[in-house]
Amino acid sequence: MKLVRYNQLEPQMPASFSGMLDRFFSDSVGATLKQFNPAVDIAEDEKSYEIHVAVPGMKKADFKIDLVDGKLTISGERKLEEKKEGKNFHSIETQYGSFKRSFFLPEDVIVENVVASYEEGLLRLLLPKQEKKVNKAVIEVK
Repeated sequence: MKLVRYNQLEPQMPASFSGMLDRFFSDSVGATLKQFNPAVDIAEDEKSYEIHVAVPGMKKADFKIDLVDGKLTISGERKLEEKKEGKNFHSIETQYGSFKRSFFLPEDVIVENVVASYEEGLLRLLLPKQEKKVNKAVIEVK
């Protein structure tokens, strides 16, 4: 089984007028908040899966990682610093704002042993697999 990205689809039209108003006001407020989708690489070998999330310029405390019922959610926020060490930025091409990425995990992941680390702008999650058990039997012909 392979690791599958989770996409939550929004309904096109709210079910009620109240829902439409809520969506209008939350979208208006949300328009001022910047969001981004960091690049993610997923690798697998015989012992584990690895997820690499490219999020430079963040601190370890900026991340939130949840694993509930086989759904892994990685979220965080990179704050924009317009003035740093007396410099005014004229161009900013790096991504900032909040992000959220979710994945459904295969059943062979050992949830208790998942490890996360952050170094050199890369958040790494190591998801160890359970060993495959080979059911083997010798059947005697009578």
